[in-house]
Amino acid sequence: MPIDWTHAGATVLAAFLASLVECVEALTVVLAVGATRGWRSALAGSATGLLALLLLVVLLGHVLTRIPLHGFQLVVGALLLLFGMRWLRKAVLRAAGVLALHDEEAIYRREMRVLREQGDARPGLDKLAFAVTFKSTVLEGVEVVFIVLAIGAGRADLLWPASLGALAALLLVVALGLVVHRPLARVPENTLKFAVGVLLCAFGTFWAGEGMGYAWPGGDWSIPGLVGAFLVVAALCVASCRRLAAVGAKELAR
Repeated sequence: MPIDWTHAGATVLAAFLASLVECVEALTVVLAVGATRGWRSALAGSATGLLALLLLVVLLGHVLTRIPLHGFQLVVGALLLLFGMRWLRKAVLRAAGVLALHDEEAIYRREMRVLREQGDARPGLDKLAFAVTFKSTVLEGVEVVFIVLAIGAGRADLLWPASLGALAALLLVVALGLVVHRPLARVPENTLKFAVGVLLCAFGTFWAGEGMGYAWPGGDWSIPGLVGAFLVVAALCVASCRRLAAVGAKELAR
């Protein structure tokens, strides 16, 4: 079946941005472990985690291709919507100043301090370094796998574009990590999470509507409209939270 790139473009973008956030967080841990306890063990743990995730994608992707899509879009849409709302809620609160921004540099320093407290690395394969990077890669990667499979599950021809978006994010972060050898603290992570939350909510609403038999006006072209609607609502929520936070600060100052 030929790929409809009008729809697939948004799929690639959503998968890319979501994967970029998770890959940056995993890279921070890998760099901290490598700089503290040795690169061989850190990279071995991360590589093993990537292989485990690849196996998970192959197995789940094969299962999804055999599941009838009638009614399944409703489940996928609901899950994507809930997942997107979780990301968007935190991004709105951080943009409004209610929650502190995610600081990869601070996380990097904290990881290094904790690892140094565990003593010196052992000769050969360091089990602690291997375990930490393996766990971090798998935990962050599972969210990427879920997003890729959920976005691609809506239609059989979207799994490949979603996978391409995730792979592009992974390769970009790995390349930047090799070049800078530092956490990507300048990446506007909250802005990315804000965008990802909006995209996932839009996709979730679209799939849920299709699962319930709703004929969207304009078909796939309704997705940009949903994105715009969620973006406007999220921006209004940011402004509202800022006003409430300001009022609360004034009340405390009295």
